[in-house]
Order: sequence, then C-alpha cells, then structure tokens
Amino acid sequence: MNVYLDGGHQVSFGTFPLRGDELASAMRLAAEIGYRSFDTAQMYGNERAVGDCLRTLDVPRDQLFVTTKVSPNNFAVADFLPSVEQSLRDLQMDQVDMLLLHWPDQHGDNAAALDQLQIAHDRGYAAHIGISNYTVSMMEDAVSRLSTHPAANQVEFHPFLNTQKLQDAAARLNVPLTAYCAVARGKLATSPVLDDIGAQHGKTGTQAGLRWTLQKGVAINAMSTRGENLQLNFDIGDFRLDDEEMARIDQLMDEGYRIVDSSLVPTAPQWDKP
Repeated sequence: MNVYLDGGHQVSFGTFPLRGDELASAMRLAAEIGYRSFDTAQMYGNERAVGDCLRTLDVPRDQLFVTTKVSPNNFAVADFLPSVEQSLRDLQMDQVDMLLLHWPDQHGDNAAALDQLQIAHDRGYAAHIGISNYTVSMMEDAVSRLSTHPAANQVEFHPFLNTQKLQDAAARLNVPLTAYCAVARGKLATSPVLDDIGAQHGKTGTQAGLRWTLQKGVAINAMSTRGENLQLNFDIGDFRLDDEEMARIDQLMDEGYRIVDSSLVPTAPQWDKP
C-alpha cells in the first residue's frame, strides 16, 4: 500500500524553504491547481505558517494530506512527544496524516526515536508514520522495531542519483519511497535526454523526469513559487513512458548527483551503492 499514490497524491507541495507571505501565496496557488498534499517539518520553521494557510484554503480537512517530520534535535525521550504536540498546535490540527523521523539519529542509534514515533502513532497524533533518509539497513531495523508498519521513507530521488538498492529494498520490505529534490534543483530541465523524451509526449524535460519517478512507484514532493511551474509539476498523470524511455532515463542515474549530503546535513548517510 502506498498511502500517497493510493490517496491520489502523486505530487505533494513541499514547503521548504518558504516562509511568510511567499509560503502563503505559493500554497494558495498550489491548492487552486489541485494540490491536496502538503509537506512540512519542524526543521523548516514554517509549521505555524503552513497551519495558518491551510485554515484559509477552501478545502475540507478530509481532502488534505499533511506530512510533517520530527527534527533529530527532538529525538530525546523528554523532547519527542512534546515536540509533536507543538507541531500539532502550530498546524492547528489534532492529527497529521504522516509523521516522519526527518533524519537518522546523529549517534547512529535510531531505536529510541522509533519507539517514540510508535508512541506518537498510538496516541493518535498521526494516521501514518514513517522515516526519512534511511538506508537499507536502517529501513530493515525500522520495520522490525515498529509495531505499525512504516508507510514511507522520504529520500532524495531523481534520475541523476542511483538509488536502485534502496528501491529494491523498499519493494522487498513494502516501505514505499517518496521523493524530495525531485526536480534535482532544476537539473531535470537541462537534460537533452529528458527534453527529447518529453517532446515525444508534448511535455517538458522536467515533466518527463518527474513521470519517470512516478512510474518507479515513488510519490513526489516538489516546490515552486511560480504558478506555471506548479502546474507543470502537477500535470504528469496524462502520459506514460514506455520501457525504452524508462531505460534511457535509467542510464542517467550513473551520474551520481547527490544534492543533500553530509556537507549540508551532518547526519546524512551515504546511500547504498549499486
């Protein structure tokens, strides 16, 4: 089961690094286009602003899917649940749809955070729980430790980064991947291969790259403040890449373009290499 794709949330609006009026304007544009899934995190510092904006949207709560993530700074037992309760107050809701651990524990021991995540679910703070930036072995540990099966592992995912081992493990463990940096910081728009494939379908190279991700069974987080880009990112459900096109894009993975690594986030793990 993939709670994002099965719920019709192929593309979520990712709120990082937006704040203030820029965030509110972009969220309203996204909602007008049809986005119903919104992704935030304690580390983004915008949960209150996201909650304020969600309350102004003319969208019933049961049509929204809201994801937030617990910061590693709040993984200590004394801090974890109070931080989730604060997130709920900021988001102005009794329950989020998805609660993730944002990064692996900085000391390499994820057990305590996983235990607290389970308690948060048991208390009804989240309809679904999951992980983020977990390697294969970390995913295996999470599945064995949590009594509620993790519903997602949110990771950097795009055609220029080889995550095949992670994909294989996700399928084996039944832990769906979701993608951040899905447009690869704009790199999708610069690829002649993607441009060529997109043109065959009357689409842009970026849309071809996002469609590749979707056909891998991976739901997408994408952010833009421009209405045109928000619309293009959203409009990837009306065409399909054939096997040859998917294989051509697969070859781009050998580039090994990692955006969010330990130089940006010290706890970022090395991905399992093919």
